[in-house]
Amino acid sequence: MGHSQAEKAASRERILDNAARQIREGGLESVSIAELMKAANLTHGGFYGHFPSRGALIAAALDRALDQGEAAFVAAPSSKVPGSVKSIVNRYLSPAHRDSAGGGCAVASLAADVARSDDAEVRTQMSRRVEASVDRMASAMGGGAAADNAALLAWCAMIGALALSRVCPDKARSDEILKVARQGVLDLEAQVRAENPA
Repeated sequence: MGHSQAEKAASRERILDNAARQIREGGLESVSIAELMKAANLTHGGFYGHFPSRGALIAAALDRALDQGEAAFVAAPSSKVPGSVKSIVNRYLSPAHRDSAGGGCAVASLAADVARSDDAEVRTQMSRRVEASVDRMASAMGGGAAADNAALLAWCAMIGALALSRVCPDKARSDEILKVARQGVLDLEAQVRAENPA
């Protein structure tokens, strides 16, 4: 790869990283091409050398935000059993995750925006990620139909709890939302395991 191609690839990465953070913090419509290019130390006119349209940038930024949110979530240290339901719940429903909207789960930050989007590919992108998370949770709960249903319910509760905890201005109440949801998911797992012993 030539020097100019390497520079162009590095510039594209900066644009995507900034756009991914921007959409998690402010939503899909928050991206201003001029501000984004300025943040990446590039000229506004150079944007089209990296993306054919604003829509293409949004789709790529959403994919990057989903990747980064998942990577941060998967890499976060928690319990001695990293793939356990308890470790997933403790990492996801933590005050640190709540306080990091720009670096956390893009699903919790952007689900409402994506649902309103006319772009079917954007909705499909997020839907695939949600299904993968549900599958991982179902596996952690022991697998099977009951675990699949419980995993879907668990993610609905977790995403909702994270979003509500971010809305709540009372820190004690926000912490309580996270705590109640954590316990609810753990209780759900216990119920699934009790009804379907290995």
